[in-house]
Amino acid sequence: MNRPLRHIAVFCGVLILALLIRATWVQFVMGEELSNDPNNRRVKIEAFSYPRGNIIVGGKPITGSVATSGDFKYKRTYKDGPMYAPVTGFASQGIGTSFLESTYNKLLSGKDDRLALNRAKDILTGEKPRGGDVITTIDPQAQKAAYKGLTRLNAKGAVVALDPRNGKVLALASTPSYDPSSFAGQLDSAEFGKLDKDKNKPLSNRALRETYPPGSTFKILTAAAALEHGVITDINAKTDAPAPYKLPLSSTIVGNDVAGAPCDKASLKTGMQWSCNNVFLDTALKVGKDKMRETAEKFGFNSDVYDKDFGDLLASKSLYPEKLDKPQTALTGMGQGSLTSTPMQMAMVTAALANNGKLMMPHIVDELRGPDLSTVQKFEPKEKAQAVSEDTAKKVQEMMEYTVSEGTASKAGIDGVTVGGKTGTAQHGANVNDERPYAWFVSYAKQSDGSSPVAVAVFVDPKDMDIPRSEIAGGKLGGPIAKAVMEAVLNK
Repeated sequence: MNRPLRHIAVFCGVLILALLIRATWVQFVMGEELSNDPNNRRVKIEAFSYPRGNIIVGGKPITGSVATSGDFKYKRTYKDGPMYAPVTGFASQGIGTSFLESTYNKLLSGKDDRLALNRAKDILTGEKPRGGDVITTIDPQAQKAAYKGLTRLNAKGAVVALDPRNGKVLALASTPSYDPSSFAGQLDSAEFGKLDKDKNKPLSNRALRETYPPGSTFKILTAAAALEHGVITDINAKTDAPAPYKLPLSSTIVGNDVAGAPCDKASLKTGMQWSCNNVFLDTALKVGKDKMRETAEKFGFNSDVYDKDFGDLLASKSLYPEKLDKPQTALTGMGQGSLTSTPMQMAMVTAALANNGKLMMPHIVDELRGPDLSTVQKFEPKEKAQAVSEDTAKKVQEMMEYTVSEGTASKAGIDGVTVGGKTGTAQHGANVNDERPYAWFVSYAKQSDGSSPVAVAVFVDPKDMDIPRSEIAGGKLGGPIAKAVMEAVLNK
């Protein structure tokens, strides 16, 4: 063979070898990545070629699959879609998946490795494949009470209810909401675009993904920090906090919201009862920024609400800042300044105090089941932290319960039931006097044995509500919602 032909043969051989290497690489190394690529149309067609598994609430599916025409044979349907959207998320042929639909996409679509036996059986029997089911911890009556309470106000807001004993999420509501069914089809992307551009942000999960200043609801954590670090030992003893209160190193004077309340040098218990700002500003200053932050972090601040063993919730970080001067430290005592929190975080604080200081990891999924109803995975309660001692928690409970029976949180009172609560009104914006304040409310209810089956955090943004500013208060707006959610759980 002459030299030119030999060079051509060698070159062709190299090309063939490169092609074989590339084909092998794509098939065996990149195969799984390509098969899971959301832009792979074949994957999408296959994923919607049979009914998807369901998300279950209270023993009943709140999702479904309906036959359609075209390449995608089935599309997702939702029962009470807007009410459960913060829980389910969406599974859209055109957009993709979110929240539980995304977290457990492999199980719901039948691709989870733990369902391999079921897939093999389907092939042998010729039956249509089906995904597994996700069994949630949501209490349908509590969820209904939360969602109706917010929509009745026509408010932007969120409600989170937890079982303090085990961390189960009993309610997770956010308004305004959306119906995932409205853009579940292949040609419905325009509807998603409208929702995405809506200034009211219906696609936003305010319970988990939005942070706000928690206002006076944070005073329960300030009280816990003071007791835990020995800054205050007697909740009934008078303090030396004058009312009104002048911030240190500043000319700013902070007053109190309840006219005529006995806040001047009030005790911690009286300060909680009437939400006296001066008491908690002074208390936080005396505890100090480092110990305040240390306590906040034990309740979950400055960390993601996420655990690899559960993996079903991911909330934005609630922040207790590291670099604070004395005025800023004092302001955190009443939940203001640069402090931020999700509704989930304040529900966790309340739940831990109701559970005698023990914070359980929040989780929204109880069990994963195969299409044959066999248990694929069962989630057991998991302790996240002992946030404060039992003695500290019981003292805060005493103050919160007094605040419901004799103070500003009376709207959450339930006849014959011990209820603890705390109101909150949070200023915000570049000029706090120009913005309508946020309304917060946190509470828990006890059973006869002293254990608490429910703790609630309610957040209301009254910006577009048709009510005067004087009516914006955590007790008035959030208290009745929290009460309805607690009653729903207790009645069950």
